[in-house]
Amino acid sequence: MNPIRVLLADDHHLVRTGFRVILEIEDDIEVVGEAADGERAVGMTRALRPDVVLMDVEMPGVDGLEATRRISADADEPGGPAVLMLTTFDRDDYLFAALRAGASGFLLKNGTPEALVDAIRVVARGDGLLAPELTRRVIATFARPGDRPGGDVGPAATLDSLTPREREVLVLVAGGASNAEIAAGLHLGEATVKSHVSRVLAKLGLRDRVQAVVFAYEHGVVRPGG
Repeated sequence: MNPIRVLLADDHHLVRTGFRVILEIEDDIEVVGEAADGERAVGMTRALRPDVVLMDVEMPGVDGLEATRRISADADEPGGPAVLMLTTFDRDDYLFAALRAGASGFLLKNGTPEALVDAIRVVARGDGLLAPELTRRVIATFARPGDRPGGDVGPAATLDSLTPREREVLVLVAGGASNAEIAAGLHLGEATVKSHVSRVLAKLGLRDRVQAVVFAYEHGVVRPGG
């Protein structure tokens, strides 16, 4: 099996070096390049076609948010690079802007090396990921109607396009359930659940499970504490 090709984008050389050291001891991960700003990250993504871009938010010139938008715009076809964003706990505006830019995952910089490696594997196989602290942050934000970020995640879509089973699956995805957990809860095969999740994302115009979580809260499919 081919290794997961990772591009590191961070303006701090020591940070990039630390990530490289962590990742290169993994047999299934290969660091293919490093970028010190967003402009360079976009160019290297186009040239190297990595599976995952590990993207810092704050960088000089083109920041990580704009770089993510450009990378996502390039990836019209399936199989494009997944962007794993590194963010800080106290900037909700970064979190939601990155969601809309097309990021597939979010980690806090104070996380563990194991969490970083696991996250890269998750987004590389096409799933979305939120650090537990950020999931709580998203839910807390939608519990405060006055603080909800404006706009929808993905294009306008109606929940009426979902079948009752697909809506059930969306609720469980929004609750953080894995495909295996959904399969057990609904007495379905995992392959069937995966098909349901794919159809939900396609019908709602969403990129991945992370955007599905936010969509579900924004549109009242699930409610904090519900």
